[in-house]
Amino acid sequence: MATITIPKTKIKKEGGIVILSLKEYQKLCQRAVPTFYLKGKKAEELDKLVEEGLRDHSLRKTRKIKSLADLD
Repeated sequence: MATITIPKTKIKKEGGIVILSLKEYQKLCQRAVPTFYLKGKKAEELDKLVEEGLRDHSLRKTRKIKSLADLD
């Protein structure tokens, strides 16, 4: 078993520590993001937008940008 040493000053400064397994941490992160379900016309519009984006990506019509300022 590996030993981890954390200075008491760091714990006091940060207000404590939490130790979680990676699986638990990933579940916690997933629950922190709200889930939305669309219906009707809004759902259809989003589906079409996603299909168009995936098609453009597969046809290599997309490009990488560093920031939104790079958009024309």
